[in-house]
Amino acid sequence: MSASGLQPVAEPDLLMAQLLQHCRSRIAAGRRPLLGLNGPVGAGKTTLSLRLRAAFAAEGLQLAVASIDDAYLPWSQRRQRMAGNPFGVTRVPPGSHDPEALLAPIRHWRRQRWRSPGAARAVLQLPRFDKTLCDGAGDRVADWHGEADAVLLEGWMVGCRALPARVLENWPGLAPLDPPRRQWLLRCNEALTAYADLWDALDALVMLWPQRWSYPRRWRLQAEARQRRAGGGWLTAAQLEGMIQASLQSLPPELYHRPLLADACWVRELDGRRRCRWQGNGAAMLARLDQASSPCSSATG
Repeated sequence: MSASGLQPVAEPDLLMAQLLQHCRSRIAAGRRPLLGLNGPVGAGKTTLSLRLRAAFAAEGLQLAVASIDDAYLPWSQRRQRMAGNPFGVTRVPPGSHDPEALLAPIRHWRRQRWRSPGAARAVLQLPRFDKTLCDGAGDRVADWHGEADAVLLEGWMVGCRALPARVLENWPGLAPLDPPRRQWLLRCNEALTAYADLWDALDALVMLWPQRWSYPRRWRLQAEARQRRAGGGWLTAAQLEGMIQASLQSLPPELYHRPLLADACWVRELDGRRRCRWQGNGAAMLARLDQASSPCSSATG
C-alpha cells in the first residue's frame, strides 16, 4: 500500500490506468476523447483493444473501437487507387482509405449535446470492413451503431504524417530502392496529407513498438497460420508477403513511425513473442533507441 493509501498499479495494468485517467480528465473538461493506437501488423492491436474496452467497461465507460481498415474505400475505387503498386496489393498503403468516413461520424459524435456534466456517452455510427469479401481483398459492410464515452482508433499507420521532400531525398534508404518502389514511397508520402485532419482529432497516441522490425512479418505469418487451422485463411503466400511488404515499405518505420514516439503518451516495447519487455512514455522510448544506436553503447556490441 502506498503512502497515499492507494493500491499500487500492477505492471501489466499501467497502460490501462494511464488511458482511463486521461479519458476521465478529458471528459471532466467537456471533451469526448479519441485515442490512437499505432502498431505494426500482428502486434496485438485487436487483442489490446478488447482488453481496453473491458477495462473501460469495468469503470463504467463505454469504449468504441474503430480501425483505420474500416475506412477502406469501396472495392472498385480501391482497386483503382492501388493500381500499379509494386506489392500487388489492393489495400494497406496510404491512399486505399477514405479518412473522412471515420472523421465525419467522430465529429458528429463529439458535437452532440451532453446529457449532464461528465456524462459523455453519445450515439455513434462507424463504418465497418470485412477482409474476407472479394476473395480476400475485402469490402465495406453495414455500419456499426452504438453509444460511446470514448473512441479508440487503431491501425498500423495511425498518426503517420507526410514528410517534407528534403527529408525523403536525404534518407539513406532511398537510393537502394528500385525505381517502382521509390516512386511508390513518394506517392504514399503525398497520400498521407489526406489523413492529417483525422490524426489532428486524436487526444492521445499509444504505440506498440517491436524490438526488431523483422518481427511483424513473423507475427503476420503466425496469424495467417492460425486462421488457416481454424478454416478462415484466405490469402495465398504471395498475397500475404505482398501485404507485409506493403506496410513496411510504403511507410518505412524509421521515417514515419519513429518520429511519432516524441508525442506518444505511452509505448509498449514488444519482443518476438509479443510480450511487453518495457513500457513508458514516448520520450523515454526515444532515449532508449538513441542509446542503443550510439557507437559507444554496449547494446551495439
